[in-house]
This record gives sequence, structure tokens and C-alpha cells, in this order.
Amino acid sequence: MAQLRKSPLGLGEAAPWFRCTTLEGNDQYAFDSAGGRAILMLFFGSAASPAAAVALAAVERRRDLFDDANASFFGITVDPADAAEKRIRKRIPGIRFFLDYDRIVSRAYGAAEEGSSVYRGHWLLLDRALRVRGQFRLTEGAAALDALAALAAQPPLPDWAPVVAVPDVFELALCRQLIDLYEADGGMESGFMRDVGGKTKLLVDPRHKVRRDYLVEEPELARQLNLRIIHRLLPMVRRAFQYRATRVERLLVGCYEAETGGHFRAHRDDTSKGTAHRRFAVTINLNAEEYEGGDLIFPEYGPRTYRAPTGGAIVFSCSLLHQAMPVTRGRRFCFLPFLYDDAGAKQREENTRFLEGDLANYRADQDVVVR
Repeated sequence: MAQLRKSPLGLGEAAPWFRCTTLEGNDQYAFDSAGGRAILMLFFGSAASPAAAVALAAVERRRDLFDDANASFFGITVDPADAAEKRIRKRIPGIRFFLDYDRIVSRAYGAAEEGSSVYRGHWLLLDRALRVRGQFRLTEGAAALDALAALAAQPPLPDWAPVVAVPDVFELALCRQLIDLYEADGGMESGFMRDVGGKTKLLVDPRHKVRRDYLVEEPELARQLNLRIIHRLLPMVRRAFQYRATRVERLLVGCYEAETGGHFRAHRDDTSKGTAHRRFAVTINLNAEEYEGGDLIFPEYGPRTYRAPTGGAIVFSCSLLHQAMPVTRGRRFCFLPFLYDDAGAKQREENTRFLEGDLANYRADQDVVVR
């Protein structure tokens, strides 16, 4: 969460990220995951206010705008009676409410101040990168909704996400060897990391992610993989991003299958205590010609899809919102390490106190250092 503000956000400013309880029952909704579409936020405080009631009625009259594909609405209430008395209601897709009873979100966005009962109701229009494109007074609902409709109707710019493509990291024979090892093992169901109740937990939810993973542990093969990363990949990462990675997290083969609906919904790779050390994500395709669908997209940068050739890598910052689209035919095999450095290793070790089980056993001096 960004520092507290004494006025609402202005044009071009980046909207603070936060996690907050929603009316539909998600107690840790990650607002940063909502990027990739036009967003209209309404800081109304309490639906009991006549001005807020008028604003919410205006949203209902334009219900057709909010489909979660092109546009979404987020209302922010600080009044528990709004939910208790059913003054607001969930309308999925497209219409959600944050229950900001502690006013943390409202203060970060300049709608409220510490120690003051004054609430600055207003509309805030955000683009797909979660940057402010418009700010409107609470009474200017028609103008806010018209601006949202215009923004949502604009075709995305042919933008290129800040990624680097690196061909020929692995030879074709090595790609096939990794696939064969996965086939022999069968893989295990893959989860994702999320902070819950002050701890980073490994969760499994097929609505969010469907993939099976195989971890390479054979020492000589691991050495060969690391050598290729050191000599073929890391120089290109350093050239493109001016970043010197010294450590690799996990030598992992992942498999997305069309038969099981393999996919990974929009997410970032560094948003929990257990993943905050990650700096760059790497996707090396192992059989790029043998499946359909399954490409990477970066929703904040438009609908362009990304697929490296077999043996090639796509590398990107772990802070970028990205999604593995559903595989529609065949199976997509990929090699999926993360890159970080010595400072990240220290951060990772310090954060083991927020982890449980095997996740808490990490020690920086046990890493394979790729210098």
C-alpha cells in the first residue's frame, strides 16, 4: 500500500495496490490482479448517503458496461450497515464492492484521513495498467460512466510488454529429455503461493491454475541445466534489464494439458512473503510446435500473445501481471525457473518465518550459485 494521501489521485498516477475483503466473501482480493481492463472505482463511503445512492443507481443503469473482459466496477464502502442491510449486492461478472471498514484503502486513495470523519466521495477511472485516466466528483456519475464506456471501447494499443525473448537456450534433444523425465514420473499437481493469516501458504485451486509439475533433482542434469542458464540466458538478461542474477529457484518442468483445461489465470510472481525475493520469471518452451493455445499474455500491455520457439525463453519481471492461456489442443511442456540475486537470497531466508512445512527449510548457503 502506498503512503497515505490528503487528496484523491490525479491524472496519470499509478493506483496503489492493496488486498481487501469483498462483498462476495473473498477476504484477500488482490486489486493488482484486476489489471488488463478499464476499471471504474467509486469511493462512496456509505450507501445511506443520498448522493451515494444516486451514484450506485447510475451504475445499475449501465450494468451492461461491466463484463470483466473490457471493464469492471469496484465500489468502496466504509459502512458495515451497507452489507448488513443489503444496500449493496454482488453482481458478478463486473460489479464488486470492497468492505473498507478500517478505511485503509480509502486513506491510501485520499478519500479519508486519519482521525477525521470527513469522506471525500469520488469516482476514479483507471486504464488497463491501473493508472488514473479520470477523476470525477461523486455527483458526476454520468460523466464518469461515459468516460469508462469510451475507454473500454478503445482498441488496445499494439504494445509490447517489457520482456526479452532468448532463442536456443536448450537444445532440442535436451527439451525431449526433460519431457521424457516428466512422462516417466507423471508430475504432481501444481499450486500457487498466497499470504493467508500472516503466513505464506501453498494453495491448490483449479479455478486459478491447472498444471502438473516435475522437479529435476538428478545432480548431473541439474548441473547441465544451470550451465546453459549461465552461459546462454543470463548474459541476455543482464543486457536487457541491467540485472545480474546469481541464483536460480527450482529446475521445474511444467505441463499444461488441454484434456484437463490447463491454464494459469492472471497473477504476479512476487506478491507473497514466500515469493518476494523473486526478480525475473523464465519460461522455456520444450515443445512449442505441438500444442494450441497456452501462450503467455501480459494483460496490462494489451492482447498480444508470446510464445518462444522450442528451446527458447521468454524472460520478464516477476512484478508483471501475466497469464498462461488455456491449452486448447495437446500438451504444453515448459521449463519454469525464477532468477534472483544474493540480496534476494537474504530476503528469502529472512522470510522463512512466514512459511510452513518444507517451504520453511530454505537456507541461502544451500543455493546453487550461478556466477
